Amino acid sequence: MIGFPGIGLEFQRNPAIIRFTDSFALTWYGLIIAVGFLLAVMYCLRQSKHFGLKQDEVIDMLFFATPAGIIGARLYYVAFNWMEFRDEPLRILYTWQGGMAIYGSIIGAVTAAVLFCWVRHISIGAMLDLGAMGLLIGQVVGRWGNFVNGEVYGVPTELPWRMRVYNQEVHPLFLYESLWNLLGLALLRLLMKKRKYNGQMFTLYVAWYGLGRAMMEGMRAAEFNLMLGSWMVSQAMAAASCVLALVLLFYMTLFRKNPPLLEWMAARDEYETYRKARKSGAAEDPADTDETELSEEEGEADGDPDGREDTGEGSQE
Repeated sequence: MIGFPGIGLEFQRNPAIIRFTDSFALTWYGLIIAVGFLLAVMYCLRQSKHFGLKQDEVIDMLFFATPAGIIGARLYYVAFNWMEFRDEPLRILYTWQGGMAIYGSIIGAVTAAVLFCWVRHISIGAMLDLGAMGLLIGQVVGRWGNFVNGEVYGVPTELPWRMRVYNQEVHPLFLYESLWNLLGLALLRLLMKKRKYNGQMFTLYVAWYGLGRAMMEGMRAAEFNLMLGSWMVSQAMAAASCVLALVLLFYMTLFRKNPPLLEWMAARDEYETYRKARKSGAAEDPADTDETELSEEEGEADGDPDGREDTGEGSQE
């Protein structure tokens, strides 16, 4: 049973929607995460044009970033709980037993998105700006999966909005983080059409989420903290990322002259044209093209507009 005694609400806790076997079930947590993901994708596809991105590019990126995010979330958790898996390393694959970390998911997904954009000549900053709003939507919705599971709650409190779970009255951290991210989403939405450079919204997201997470980690119940010695890993990561993001925002805003937001699209479109031509077998290697242009320029510098070597035959004629 999960309730909010201060406001008279109470819910029967039942994580499974349909149970197929003792170890396999359709859960509310999984459904909520899926809904959050779909809402994030739908929103990002609708807003992609504001960042100069094509919907196909966003979808292609997700094919790499989504599994990378899942793998990153698991590896991050395992890395700081290795003693739990040392004797049975195959349990690393048992993700349905729990053990995922949001910072690992963000690191994995962002790394995959950066590599994808680099290969496809897409602005990394533009893609990350769009992705920041998707991340916030997913986090706003996804934290309610923690509520259904009765997990990620805080230390005891007597505040009117306290949550009762497992006979404890505690801070409802899932609600704090969901509302914090909702406020962050509204902030990024206001900034979307006023951003000064690509990457500004993502940097602001890192600062905003880091600030909120650093504060909330201090209220988290001990059993939900990833520890490295006496350090709370996620709190240290949140604080460090917030400070670095604020420094970067300050530098980029005051000291860096940034190119027009959509200037990068010309290089992307040129590369797309080359890719399509290469598939049809009609494309020249860009390196060969550069060498030809260089040869012509050298020929013109020698007085021969065709870039040919002067053999003296012209004077004989």
